[in-house]
Amino acid sequence: MEKDRIIDQIKEHKQLSHLNYKLKEDAQRFTDTLFYTLFDYATDLEKNLGILEGLFTELVDLACWETDKRCSKVWEDYVEGLPKILRTLNLDAAAIFKNDPAARSLEEVYLAYPGFYAIAIFRLSHELHIKGFPIVPRLMTEYAHQITGVDINPGAQIGEHFFMDHATGIVIGETAVIKDHVKLYQGVTLGALSVDKDMRDIKRHPTIENGVTIYANATILGGNTVIGENSTIGGNVWLTSSVPAYSLVTHRPDIHIKELKKR
Repeated sequence: MEKDRIIDQIKEHKQLSHLNYKLKEDAQRFTDTLFYTLFDYATDLEKNLGILEGLFTELVDLACWETDKRCSKVWEDYVEGLPKILRTLNLDAAAIFKNDPAARSLEEVYLAYPGFYAIAIFRLSHELHIKGFPIVPRLMTEYAHQITGVDINPGAQIGEHFFMDHATGIVIGETAVIKDHVKLYQGVTLGALSVDKDMRDIKRHPTIENGVTIYANATILGGNTVIGENSTIGGNVWLTSSVPAYSLVTHRPDIHIKELKKR
């Protein structure tokens, strides 16, 4: 029968026995529940922590492919760290409110700012990443990427009081290091100079020291590139080498304006 032949051929080409898209859906549900648990005042905290533990157990079944399920032991440590993550996120929200004159209240920051949502999901996923929980941290930040347009790898290291204005289009690579009181504007890329599979676990993305501001669409590349503290990087700058502390780096394109003949 033709249908049986097609089914057999499809089965022949399905190669990944662990690939289950329910994992992606469950990771998104876990992310949503986690966000509400930490920030929504009307949410029943005790009840939601129980729901989260149940969702986490389902993620363990789908994502932990080792026979002894070692990553099932991560949950207690993770929950223990949630108050510390929340404290750091409150500092991020305060930094946004302090730096953005358009922000009328802290509630507006938590409810409406894509930069806050993106850093919140990053910090919640980063803790799972450093505990060695497989694939779920990546699914969490990709979920935030879909919603906000901000692409932060869960392996990046980001300090306190972090502010992303407008945020859309920001890319922060896996080995980037961002210290405290850093401000990024939309479209900033902290990326690698080149991509090669052999560079896994090698620092490929820049280090941004304390107090740096990087304006829209600047691109800073390379694992040895360090932006010295309290520097300002102008919009559209392309930078592949380090700059000392208190630098002002600007990009000056030639713009020609010509008067057209009147008809």
